[in-house]
Amino acid sequence: MIGIVIVSHSERAAEGIREVAAEMADDVSIVAVGGDPDGGLGTSAPEIQEALDSLSDEDGVVVLVDLGSAVMNTELAIEMAEVEAEIADAPILEGAVNAAVTANGSKATVESVLEAAEEAAEVSKL
Repeated sequence: MIGIVIVSHSERAAEGIREVAAEMADDVSIVAVGGDPDGGLGTSAPEIQEALDSLSDEDGVVVLVDLGSAVMNTELAIEMAEVEAEIADAPILEGAVNAAVTANGSKATVESVLEAAEEAAEVSKL
């Protein structure tokens, strides 16, 4: 199965997004990581790496991020992690929901989950 990591500058935001995505696919491993190590806003490459490594038993991981430095820290974490992972260029909430639904399928791959997450950028809300 494909795992999902949600990276946000806010721990509460990451947890909330994980909660919504998990409602759509309760069998998918979804890990939320957010905030800096001192409890403020920010992201931490070592904490992201830890989240990725916690999914090392999965067939790969798709990561959804919120803002600029989350991308940079996630790229660093992926280089150090022991799991295949890709960052989705997608809106974090809608992308996480799409990714979770697709990851729940028996034929899910990193590529198919990544594509589903990125398709969320094309969906109009109105």
